[in-house]
Amino acid sequence: MNDIYSRRKFIKGTVGTGLLFAGAGLLPSCSIFRMSGKGISPAYDAKGLPTVLFGKTGVRVPRIVCGLGSRFCHLESDEEAERLLNYTLDNGLYYWDTAWAYDNTIGVPPGRTKSSRLVTSEVRLGPVVNARRNEIFLSTKVTSRDPDEAMRQIETSLKRLQTDHVDQLMIHDVQSMADVAKLSEKGNLIDILHRMKEQGLTRFIGYSGHTEAEAMKAMADRGDFDTMLMAMNHWNAANNPQKRFEMAVPAAKAKGMGVILMKVVRPKETITTLKPVDLIRYALSLKGPDVIVLGLDSMEVVKSNIEILKNFQPIDDSAMKVMAQHLVPFFNHENLPWMESGYCDGNYLV
Repeated sequence: MNDIYSRRKFIKGTVGTGLLFAGAGLLPSCSIFRMSGKGISPAYDAKGLPTVLFGKTGVRVPRIVCGLGSRFCHLESDEEAERLLNYTLDNGLYYWDTAWAYDNTIGVPPGRTKSSRLVTSEVRLGPVVNARRNEIFLSTKVTSRDPDEAMRQIETSLKRLQTDHVDQLMIHDVQSMADVAKLSEKGNLIDILHRMKEQGLTRFIGYSGHTEAEAMKAMADRGDFDTMLMAMNHWNAANNPQKRFEMAVPAAKAKGMGVILMKVVRPKETITTLKPVDLIRYALSLKGPDVIVLGLDSMEVVKSNIEILKNFQPIDDSAMKVMAQHLVPFFNHENLPWMESGYCDGNYLV
């Protein structure tokens, strides 16, 4: 328990520098937190699935990440959700991606109905994390650009997840150069993430983004992040001609960062001639990114993803060019929520 108390002391000390909590009730409770990582080696098991060295983290992870955004939160049954989570671990998918902001109020995925009750991703993960913490590469994200609120969100995430640390803590949805400037202010979110890493509340730090390639590149150029999560198939290239992939991915790789792609099958509702399996194989074949995020929303989808990964062979260059041409119309499609200003990440995270 000494480590838990030292972490509580650290958080109070950080608060004392100007990041003031509203009350002591936000501090971790020993009845909730168990020592899940310090002094205990992770027991990751890919069950024979292809893995990759995840940038400079030194950790090997499966090439498919379990996305636990709105699709996962719109599973009506908590029992089904828990069964799916355990199934992913039992079958080699141990990298889980969630966020403080992920719940079922963000948006209703196609084919789902809005639930009458609130479902929060981190809360839903908590019992399985508590039972199997050292088997999971656990990633979450903090949203607020206000230092006080950011600290509250981190504390809330740890409580919900029933753990004393995460493996990866990310800044959620870097949007613009102005946002980068805000995050870089003394005592703001970048400083906070570094303090969390120094004190062992997270092993690695990173950021995600959906919009400006310039901002994603600027964050990578700092050289002090471990990972970057970026959207692939969802920006309006007609109005935003920045070459997102060409700008951001090489910058991250030059700094040894692990690169994660999301939204890789998003065209499936728009370009019905494309099959999800082909979109997944295309994303896995891209040079640069290490892993892709696919939403966890049914046993059928999970089993399909495992089979795709188990049997994956990279697509040849000519087929990649053909697929890229098929995707061009989607880049110019403006009537999708993730292309609108104010979009909140977590909608249909695949």
